[in-house]
Amino acid sequence: MKQLLSNLKGDKVIWSFLALLALFSFMPVFSASTNLAFGRDGDGNTLGYLVKHLAHLGMGFMIIYFVHKVPFHYFRVISRIGLPFVWGLLALTLFKGTHIGGANASRWLQVPFIGISFQTSSIAAIILYIYVARYLSKTRETPITFKLSIIELWVPVFITLALILPANFSTTALMFAMVVMVAFIGKYPLKYIGFIIGMAIAGLLLFFFIAKTFPDSKFFNRVGTWSSRIENFRSDKPGEDDYQIEKAKIAIASGNLYGLGPGKSVQRHFLPQSSSDFIFAIIIEEYGLIGGLLVLGLYLLLLFRFVIAAHKATTLFGKLVVISLGFPMIFQALINMAVAVELLPVTGQTLPLISSGGSSIWMTCFALGIIINVTKKEEEIEQEMKEAAQREEALQKLIDKQLEEDQHTETDNYSIQDSSKNPMDAVINK
Repeated sequence: MKQLLSNLKGDKVIWSFLALLALFSFMPVFSASTNLAFGRDGDGNTLGYLVKHLAHLGMGFMIIYFVHKVPFHYFRVISRIGLPFVWGLLALTLFKGTHIGGANASRWLQVPFIGISFQTSSIAAIILYIYVARYLSKTRETPITFKLSIIELWVPVFITLALILPANFSTTALMFAMVVMVAFIGKYPLKYIGFIIGMAIAGLLLFFFIAKTFPDSKFFNRVGTWSSRIENFRSDKPGEDDYQIEKAKIAIASGNLYGLGPGKSVQRHFLPQSSSDFIFAIIIEEYGLIGGLLVLGLYLLLLFRFVIAAHKATTLFGKLVVISLGFPMIFQALINMAVAVELLPVTGQTLPLISSGGSSIWMTCFALGIIINVTKKEEEIEQEMKEAAQREEALQKLIDKQLEEDQHTETDNYSIQDSSKNPMDAVINK
């Protein structure tokens, strides 16, 4: 165990927070899985869901370990090569997507012969964030121009978002907001950012106009769901999502300060997404307001650690990668919590590292592996500087020792005192 821990490089505090979140997730997932175990397609075996969650987390931490060993500069090339590949996956998902637990078919893609399904927008977000960080950190002889940046930066961004938008508006909005934030931090001209936001709003309005013109099209079948969710959130009209929100609010109200206790949730039997989208409500019901605040505190501490890691990074690319991959993770957690307490409409965003699910955990761990890789690079630089200082100190000691020996030798062999009987001994000895 000690040898394994010694092989973990990078920020140890981030490693610790990830371990705490993962360990805490087992109890809520095990408790909330009764909804799935005794549901329509369940067999009543809750232990199987716990083992499955353990396997997902185990695979996730293996991903973190192997990714944080990859040389950091490789991700520059991966983002550039991987973006066209991601576009192909997103387009294939739109046409060949599969249903997962009632989710929209255009979000999930099933791997042939293996049977594993994954959400292609998750890997697209990671590749896109790294691509944006790579572009903004490039060394240029001339300043960024709007015309050139449209072609090299924003066209790839809008292509990626356009392929995700028909199936997942919340993910598209989150990704666009994060890209704009990274562009601002990367000192992209503010006046250009205003034009980009205006173009994005115009494109979104055009999308809704086309959706209203062709309401029966497969690519626009989610627009009605988004509109109804926003309308129900604003007007408090009863709807399908209101059932989940009401049950989540009952769970939160039942938790009080200390909660009902681990495994004693009542609303887990009624919440359709109790182990994923609304797991935060189950956490508060079982662990009370104190448990909910502790989970929120862990995410905020992780955000604070991301800020420190970005500040310590010696390259602009490293800073932007930490921000572009770390901040969306925290914002996703805050959105999940806000939905559970009805501060936001239902979005379908999971709670990172706590909600059950395979691809969401793996993609989160992939992003975390890259972040830790950045901190490992800075750790290696610091270690190299420390070793160089030690070598210089050791060399200086050797030089001082040699000078001291030479001084003693001169004193012994080059004395001008004539203590011998022969007056020529001083010259002869020399």
